[in-house]
Amino acid sequence: MPTIDLYRNVHLGQRRRLFGLAVELGRADAARPGRVAALAGECLAMTRELREHADHEDAFIHPLLRERAPEAADALEAEHLRLDASLAALDRRARSLPQAGDPALPEAQHALYLALNELISAYLAHLHAEETVAMPALRDRCEESELAGVLRDFHASRAPEAAVADLRQMLPALPPAVRADIVRGLPAEGPGGGSMPAAVGAGLTREQYARLLEDLGIPESHAVRAAAGPGAPVHQNSGALGR
Repeated sequence: MPTIDLYRNVHLGQRRRLFGLAVELGRADAARPGRVAALAGECLAMTRELREHADHEDAFIHPLLRERAPEAADALEAEHLRLDASLAALDRRARSLPQAGDPALPEAQHALYLALNELISAYLAHLHAEETVAMPALRDRCEESELAGVLRDFHASRAPEAAVADLRQMLPALPPAVRADIVRGLPAEGPGGGSMPAAVGAGLTREQYARLLEDLGIPESHAVRAAAGPGAPVHQNSGALGR
């Protein structure tokens, strides 16, 4: 049976960012200058990302799913329709938040928080369906090489900068061993020069990045120098290490 999972890692990353955004939105001080616009922008960026993810699935996974497991494809299409309504509702709330006056701002912020959590509730059910219905169906009815081809075609479609951005969002949510296996399979040099581990590790905490370097057998000082570029000084607090 194939062992490739087309959904697991990216879904871990999405859950991390959705939960983090909900926590941040719930506790944010909207009275701070610029904070309202930032909160709205973060929610709109999240809905754009989820729509882009759905487009990727439609382009690279669902044709194979439709061919081999049409009943699972039907279920996911119904899920997408339900999600569209939640995405649109969150967009409307996010766009209206900056227009709320001071007296109405706390309630507008909470209404956006509720809309985000409604989307999260619907999206978690969608992820569960992909992971427990679609992926098992693909494993049962496809060869390993076919699933590998889906991943290969998707990766080939991404510009190097976009691929690095994808990994920065996903890697912090993965176990250390999985994170290291992914980075081992990448080119040594990132887009524009510099170390690929430093490029994709920009979203990691300092502890996570140090563990990644340890697993890869790379001295931290060497990785920081490579990230900074030839001849640049080594700074142990380089931004490439994350926070």
